[in-house]
Amino acid sequence: MTNNVNVLAPFGPRIARLKIPKNLIHKINKEIDRIVDNQNLSKKFDYSKELVGQVSQEIQLPKNFINKNLKNFLFKVTKSYIEKSVNKKITKFKINNVWVVRQFENEYNPIHYHDGHISGVGYLKIPKSLSDEKRSHKQNLKTHGTIDFIHGSRAFLNKSIYNHQPKVAD
Repeated sequence: MTNNVNVLAPFGPRIARLKIPKNLIHKINKEIDRIVDNQNLSKKFDYSKELVGQVSQEIQLPKNFINKNLKNFLFKVTKSYIEKSVNKKITKFKINNVWVVRQFENEYNPIHYHDGHISGVGYLKIPKSLSDEKRSHKQNLKTHGTIDFIHGSRAFLNKSIYNHQPKVAD
């Protein structure tokens, strides 16, 4: 599993790119469905007040679910990422938070920062309606539906934006 972690360094900070196992995606989707289908749980795990996204559903995953289903996977890929990035072994691993953004048509996440040393994003579902044709914008830029990592400023021979067109399991 850790051999599948590719580390990119397009503009200074390194970006790990990997695939989330299908069984893990299934477990997360099932847990989110369980929460969303229950009004009390939806209220309890509503995380939208803590986040900047202009979206209707942002759901914090329960700690017991994280510890049982995600912690081991996240530890292994984070360990691999650190070793491949700076050739060091990690001695501590703490998950501050994990949440799911359920984003629908006309909702968006603005540019923002995350706390902590390592931050990640994973794609559990992608709408079929987001075709390549709809992703194109002026000047044939494929920006709709991308995640953009931004660092530094634009300059000659210096790329300051890394766009990624996500697929399920990214």
